[in-house]
Amino acid sequence: MVEDRVTDGVRIAQLLSSELDGREDGTFGRFAVVDADPDVAPTVDGARAYRVRCDDEPVAEVFVQPDRARVELRSGLDAAVETAEKLATAADGTVDLRVRPKAVEPPRVVLFVESGAAVKRAADVLAAAVDAES
Repeated sequence: MVEDRVTDGVRIAQLLSSELDGREDGTFGRFAVVDADPDVAPTVDGARAYRVRCDDEPVAEVFVQPDRARVELRSGLDAAVETAEKLATAADGTVDLRVRPKAVEPPRVVLFVESGAAVKRAADVLAAAVDAES
């Protein structure tokens, strides 16, 4: 069995894009990945890779850093924080999904996705945020 852990920010963002754009069940069928930059290069501050929309409304922006993807959510913030805190720890005990509020106006929540293994849980956080607003 391969024990490699995906920690490249661009690859994590690609995996998250595939999860959001490829699934058709429940809330996932309403997501669209838009304005993708196929040549995005990670930066320390984070370079925007794409935006996420649900029912044609903006939900989040995804940025790539060298060692993680950063998702900035625009709505369903309380549900996003609650869900992310519940899902933060991977099966092996590592914390690879972190969440914190971003002090801007309008408020946002920042979700740090630190491994490929956290992508499905990060997608669940986005779905919970959207479902809370519905």
